[in-house]
Amino acid sequence: MQPLLSFLFLLFLLCFFLFFFFFQWRYHHQHHRGKLLPPGSMGWPYLGETLKLYTQSPNMFFSTRQKRYGNIFKTHILGCPCVMISSPEGARTVLVSRAHLFKPTYPPSKEKMIGPEALFFQQGAYHSMLKKLVQSTFLPCAISKSVSGIEQIVLDFLPTWNNTTINTLEQMKKFAFKVAMLSVFGGGWDIDKERIKHLYHCLERGYNSMPLNFPGAPFHKAMKARTLLNETLRRVIQKRNVSDNQRVEGLLGMLLRSKDHNLNHLTDSQIADNIIGVIFAAHDTTASVLTWILKYLHDHGDLLDAVTREQEGIRREIIEGKRGLTWADTRRMPLTSRVIQETLRTASILSFTFREAVEDVEFEGYIIPKGWKVLPLFRSIHHSADFFPQPEKFDPSRFEVSPRPNTYMPFGNGVHSCPGSEFAKLEILVLLHHLTTVYRWEVVGDDDGIQYGPFPVPKHGLPIRVTSRMNNKKM
Repeated sequence: MQPLLSFLFLLFLLCFFLFFFFFQWRYHHQHHRGKLLPPGSMGWPYLGETLKLYTQSPNMFFSTRQKRYGNIFKTHILGCPCVMISSPEGARTVLVSRAHLFKPTYPPSKEKMIGPEALFFQQGAYHSMLKKLVQSTFLPCAISKSVSGIEQIVLDFLPTWNNTTINTLEQMKKFAFKVAMLSVFGGGWDIDKERIKHLYHCLERGYNSMPLNFPGAPFHKAMKARTLLNETLRRVIQKRNVSDNQRVEGLLGMLLRSKDHNLNHLTDSQIADNIIGVIFAAHDTTASVLTWILKYLHDHGDLLDAVTREQEGIRREIIEGKRGLTWADTRRMPLTSRVIQETLRTASILSFTFREAVEDVEFEGYIIPKGWKVLPLFRSIHHSADFFPQPEKFDPSRFEVSPRPNTYMPFGNGVHSCPGSEFAKLEILVLLHHLTTVYRWEVVGDDDGIQYGPFPVPKHGLPIRVTSRMNNKKM
């Protein structure tokens, strides 16, 4: 009898959800009837086209719809009706010239996981204050002091790869997380980094899940981890509050010392949300970019040799001067910097960004209804032959000349562009300096595919065999 009741209960729940999603989908379509919406398909009720977007090549997803519907089309992903825009002019309109009509946002599931008071989701005075705080942490004068800390992480990290086969993506995530913790908490004092790391990884597994908050669902597990992570960060914040805040380094120290125009300090919740937000922005994206850089350099031996020569010239000066790498050294890496730029364009880790229409907006002859998400498609723009000839070719020399305005936006555009872009480039340069001058790597296997989870990365996380260049010379 008990199994039968359990089955009937599950059947009832399933029917309830199906009817709920169906009527929500029907209401949505009837509610906007009569408005000239952009062309496109909304996909299945509630699910929309989420599965298509995250299980196939984003290039194919965007290009097929762009060819069918043009540079503006509607769809439905992560439980939200969306309009996607794939022209530089359209992206600039949303992000810069009419930005007041499109507030920064994410799907509700991501807002809940990152935290509603994080910088990403704000506008007005609170956003301006947060942006200045975060930017001040990542100004050249501030991040230049981080070079030695990042270098020490690299010097501790790389020897563990020698003469082993590693999963590049997994190792780059570990590296990027350590650097993110350095940028947030500074160095020299004890916190439970392993617990924060564990809880954050539990949280990130649910970032692109459907917002179904019942036991067993990825979103539910992520939200449990988010609650525990928030409690852990609050303990760290309170511990630092009772000490001398002037000695607290990194973003945390800046947030603890900040005051608004009424001289009020940020709340623990505001600080925790912004710490999680910065780690979110700095972790997976940087790890994915580094994974692609190793792939592209491996596949282009002549380019790897040229980058190595550039780095060896700097390394000789460092050895002669009996010093470590400096900020000034990282400013003398033009070819390596162009490799990073071209990787950001070709891989386009961030395929799009989210905005939300704050009212019904007339846009290129269509109406974007209030509350709809609006997604400028960076990937489509970066892969357009109109702006980047032979867009599938990896060619860092194309950045010897600045690209046309609004055609290259790896870190977004406008007031909500990523404030930590220079810090991300710095940690990549430091790692590449030591990796190229001391080691070599070979890709293991011949699978040249791409996986999406959600960021596009080489198949299986790019397994590589790392060896010392000294060993290679002896051979």
